[in-house]
Amino acid sequence: MRVAFLVAPEGVEQIEMTDPWEALTATGETPQLISTRPGSVQAFHHLDKADTFPVDQTVAEASVDEFDALVLPGGVANPDFLRLNRDAVAFARAFFDAGKPVAAICHALWTLVEADVVRGRRLTSWPSLRTDIRNAGGEWVDEPVVVDQGRDRPNSLVTSRKPDDLKFFDEAMLEAFAGAPGTS
Repeated sequence: MRVAFLVAPEGVEQIEMTDPWEALTATGETPQLISTRPGSVQAFHHLDKADTFPVDQTVAEASVDEFDALVLPGGVANPDFLRLNRDAVAFARAFFDAGKPVAAICHALWTLVEADVVRGRRLTSWPSLRTDIRNAGGEWVDEPVVVDQGRDRPNSLVTSRKPDDLKFFDEAMLEAFAGAPGTS
């Protein structure tokens, strides 16, 4: 299974990217780092610079048809940059239109709010996004992980609040991705 990790050139919370990445690779899956610019992305540990990671493909070059699932890591700056990029927003929305599973953690829900895909969904995020999600028509709950199957766009949406919830997020993500139509 090919899984796209969509991140901005800087601002992704490193653990929210590397932990799900490692969970997927441990099961033999093939994650690909997609960003708005080629080169590398600068990850962060909260507000401090952390490691850099090579970009596999830009979002303008990538096609949803190449991937089975999407992961949106958080970090405050990362989804704020992504939601201002038309190609990134369209790429995220296309996974919903195609009925493919999506997993998003922490502030990553901002990208999904911008993509207008949270309406009618039950989900969670970092608490400061609660009002944004409710204003976009989503039902925000304070739980470690939420899996919503959708009604209008029937795909699995796995959401989680923060790095402390990564164990639950990874388990739910792996289960949702394994059960998706067309995935192995």
